[in-house]
Amino acid sequence: MEILEKTSNTVTILKLVGRLDSLVVKDLKNRIHTLIQQGQVKIVFDMSEVSFMDSSGLGGIVAALRAVGQAGGDIRIASLQPRVRALFELTRLHQVFQIFSDVDAAVHSY
Repeated sequence: MEILEKTSNTVTILKLVGRLDSLVVKDLKNRIHTLIQQGQVKIVFDMSEVSFMDSSGLGGIVAALRAVGQAGGDIRIASLQPRVRALFELTRLHQVFQIFSDVDAAVHSY
């Protein structure tokens, strides 16, 4: 998995590319920890290129939300693929996260 980072105003956009599973969730957690230390706590996950996510990946996203929330920020989700969206809905996490159809809408929601 690759994590690409860019900033739009005060919002950090993390584009996740590939599979979000137990093999890479530690990388995501480390990136979130670094962002929090830098004071960047308005985050959008661009998931348009996440082809697969398992329960470990989902747990990593929930842990990221918790950590960012404790730092006074929030995480928004954008551009879910149908299979990944189904996982959010199955676990009812679509009621926990703010999910947007595209990155621009997620960024502007801040």
